[in-house]
Amino acid sequence: MARRRKRKVLPTESFKISIETISHDGRGIAHHPDGKTIFVDAALPGEEVDYVYTNQRAKFDEGCCVKVHTANPGRVTPKCEFFGICGGCSMQHLSSDAQIELKQSILLEQLQHFGGTSAEAVLAPMADADWSYRRKARLGVKYVHKKESVLVGFREKKSSFITNITDCPILDNRVAKLIMPLRELIEGMVAREGIPQIEVACGDDSVALVFRHLQSLSKIDKQTLIDFAAQHTIELYLQSGGPSTVQKLYPEDSNERLSYKLDDFSLEMLFHPMDFIQVNAGINKKMLALAIELLDPQRDDRILDLFCGLGNFSLPIATRAGHVTAIEGDDAMVLRGRENALHNGLENIDFFGANLAGEFYNELWAKQGFDKLLIDPPRSGAYEIVQHLPTFGAKRIVYVSCNPATLARDANVLIEQGYKMIKTGVMDMFPHTAHVESIALFVK
Repeated sequence: MARRRKRKVLPTESFKISIETISHDGRGIAHHPDGKTIFVDAALPGEEVDYVYTNQRAKFDEGCCVKVHTANPGRVTPKCEFFGICGGCSMQHLSSDAQIELKQSILLEQLQHFGGTSAEAVLAPMADADWSYRRKARLGVKYVHKKESVLVGFREKKSSFITNITDCPILDNRVAKLIMPLRELIEGMVAREGIPQIEVACGDDSVALVFRHLQSLSKIDKQTLIDFAAQHTIELYLQSGGPSTVQKLYPEDSNERLSYKLDDFSLEMLFHPMDFIQVNAGINKKMLALAIELLDPQRDDRILDLFCGLGNFSLPIATRAGHVTAIEGDDAMVLRGRENALHNGLENIDFFGANLAGEFYNELWAKQGFDKLLIDPPRSGAYEIVQHLPTFGAKRIVYVSCNPATLARDANVLIEQGYKMIKTGVMDMFPHTAHVESIALFVK
């Protein structure tokens, strides 16, 4: 029988320390006199703070700030009363201006640290509304037996528990005001213990909630959900298993699409509530305008869009370019892209499915040759792909990234292949979090 490891007993008293810098996830970084690193939640660079231990590891320690003696000039009072407990945000204690400056510095530092490179010019940081911006989210749900009540919200920091919130200032207002009504709704359902999460999706003119349920719902429970949806003018879906089990419950029609408009390009983008879309509508519009400016599509250009999703970049590019080839690994998104092209009357764009982590280089579309290229990969980046980008012949590449470390790694590969990083900058897609969204222009 394996011997159970004893949990280390942490000191209970607080300790004073000076914070030197900040980590990529928004924690203050300091060092003990012996050189060991400690990460301190809710502490900022330049501050002298008292902290208590939350964890001690072999190579580093973790703590939480309990008192600030010398404050960073950018420190502010968090707007949300649940900040510090809820895991939805990590940087509300830092002003919005200071947050975006910090993210810019993280991008530049990562480019230097992981790629040993820098851009010829740094773009001004891009920001938009920093409250009520989140139009996509996954909310946890939990029935608490001891209190005979339901919790709906994000998980607590470093915990599987659901935070006991009553509101959320970063969520789209139409959803934030439903937190308490949703709690009351689920409390009154027979299946209240079998609903673990609610997927949130907001279009310009409508809101959809997808209820995941682990047991069959009774007719009474279904009617309760329908009445709630009708009362609050929302669309409601049920999910009993994987994505293919998602079914619309209310209203009873065949339309399973939300939409958002891109007025600068006279486009309307359709999406299913479970589809990936950019979380921040305001930043998305500004990002598209910037990407188009950097890509500089011309009427005779052939342009390749990799990791195209439902066409968020592809369709705007197609309104300016000669032809766009859009590639995506998710077959459902390929169909959505084609649907959006048809919906908007664009005939100069083709969508193809391909495993962009595999051997796609012999596909017919990959042999066409392209003047310019846009790539928007996942957090893991596109290391295997960027090594083959020169074979496409593109003289201009716009790289949109949600992880500065993988952007830096991939940028180094492109530079070795004869490209120059002309411009780079950050876009505050997720205000009050440590998430860093960035964009870079490479020219052959």
